[in-house]
Amino acid sequence: MKDFLSKISSPIESDIQLFQNEMVRSLESSVGLINRVVRYLIHKKGKQLRPRLTLLSARLCGEPVKLTYKAAALVEILHVATLIHDDVVDDADTRRGIPTIKRIWKNKIAILVGDFMFSRALTNIIQLRDFEALDVMSSVSSRLSEGEILQIEKAIKKDMSEEVYLKMISDKTASLFSAACVLGAITVTDDEEQRNAIRNFGEKFGIAFQIKDDLFDILGTLDSVGKPTGFDVKKNMLTLPLIHMFKQLETGDRKDIQRKLKHHARRRELKQIKQLIDEYNGIEYSVAKMEEISDEARTCLEIFPETPVKASLIKILDYNIKRQF
Repeated sequence: MKDFLSKISSPIESDIQLFQNEMVRSLESSVGLINRVVRYLIHKKGKQLRPRLTLLSARLCGEPVKLTYKAAALVEILHVATLIHDDVVDDADTRRGIPTIKRIWKNKIAILVGDFMFSRALTNIIQLRDFEALDVMSSVSSRLSEGEILQIEKAIKKDMSEEVYLKMISDKTASLFSAACVLGAITVTDDEEQRNAIRNFGEKFGIAFQIKDDLFDILGTLDSVGKPTGFDVKKNMLTLPLIHMFKQLETGDRKDIQRKLKHHARRRELKQIKQLIDEYNGIEYSVAKMEEISDEARTCLEIFPETPVKASLIKILDYNIKRQF
């Protein structure tokens, strides 16, 4: 993963440290506990893929400025805040292979630190002094919440079509990828065609990214994904391989699987469910859908000239498809 990040980041190598410095400044507080939690988060930072997309998008459309680094920082701060809250909602003890804030400092501190980070993301977006940027932030905040709530609602009802699934992951995951890309563009260009193209690229890539993550949940290992696998199945969260399988099952068989999921399927039952997914080509179907949407993302970049920055964005698409379970 480090080698891949190094390759795609070569056109923005000089920008990354500036973004990271801005992120640290944005999260400074007079409250010692907040600073301790933030230091823990920064020390255990993840891939920082979303701010890299912000920086690459800015480079694709122009020349980064100080506001570009503020935009990249707010994107990562917002992302981390949502992860902290997600871990409380999901009762998750590990994230990226390490203990979560919720596990170390418990729910109350996790929620409050997440709220603090949301407030600092808002501060950064206001400093961009751009109404379209404010509109992007407002939209993504709403879509993130709606996507998560929709997922919970459908998990309770055990009823989700492929159309609803794609809407859900578009909101809960792709919306922030889209925002990351268009905010980078907003800081360097007024060209609406370029802004819309990179916005759509981010949306398509985000959907493909989440489909791949859902495949990891079924086929991956703890070391490769940084969280216990089978988690989404155990929590009765319906993903594309399951939805495709359900479409082909007889009513009685479908209800039997739904009953097992409802009552927290045991390891042996989870294995049977995974076998059924394989039997009904749930994995192959999901991979094909991911590749189709990735091709749509690639098409969004056609208006831009061939540059190392554009090549890096295409490499990100290809890496997502090829990353191993």
